[in-house]
Amino acid sequence: MASSVGAALEGALKRDRALVIAALGVLTLSSWLYLWWLASDMSGPSAMAGMAGMEGMKMAGPLAAPAFEPWSGADFGFAFSMWAVMMVGMMAPAVAPVILIYARVARQASEQGQPFAAAAWFAAGYFIVWFAFSLIATLMQWLLERAVVLTPMLASNSDRVGGLILVAAGVYQWTPLKNACLAACQSPFAFIQRYGGFQGEPLALLKLGARHGAYCLGCCWALMALLFVGGVMNLLWIAVISLVVLLEKAALRGVWLSRVVGGVAVLAGVWLLA
Repeated sequence: MASSVGAALEGALKRDRALVIAALGVLTLSSWLYLWWLASDMSGPSAMAGMAGMEGMKMAGPLAAPAFEPWSGADFGFAFSMWAVMMVGMMAPAVAPVILIYARVARQASEQGQPFAAAAWFAAGYFIVWFAFSLIATLMQWLLERAVVLTPMLASNSDRVGGLILVAAGVYQWTPLKNACLAACQSPFAFIQRYGGFQGEPLALLKLGARHGAYCLGCCWALMALLFVGGVMNLLWIAVISLVVLLEKAALRGVWLSRVVGGVAVLAGVWLLA
């Protein structure tokens, strides 16, 4: 009898795990397809009209420098949605292990008559933090476009700006704050236990997801800033940064990887500034 119950529980856990992986996979794939559509549209005839703020970067004369025109509300909304979708595509794989752990614990608790809140509450709290970052990134994009230092692919066209971003991001990779946030991301179960474990109430689980998202943001924001160096619409550059984020969290010596990446970024930044 006990063996049959155990087998049934294990089967349920496997189904839960498969459903979570499928949901996160669809979410990630949809986000990347949207980014691919945006990037490919950049080479089309309506590319300049389609990018937020890009229609404002027009030439005042045949030999004049581009000038910036203010964004409309639609421009700002388009840019924010682009960043929000990008953050989902880049960070969903990173948060997947935590959600899988929760799915397993929640199933076991449910079998014991102690149902937990849906994992979607944890995911929502996590991504709310990254949507807040998307808002900041949108404002940064607006400032850089206002200074006319971005290409149509949203990469820095100024060696000084690009160099400063690289140096700042590289130095941050070596800071104690980076190390502390990375440690929390590398040990999600220990992190959850430190803050009271998984919660049965939706609001409590939402707050726990937001707390985990805040640590994740503290770990990765500098890497995200590098998008303005290689190009926000450069899919290869996005993929490289996504891979670095994932390896930092998954590798046994992720802290050394972060330091290597930081050192390379500083050297590249100094080279640009020089």
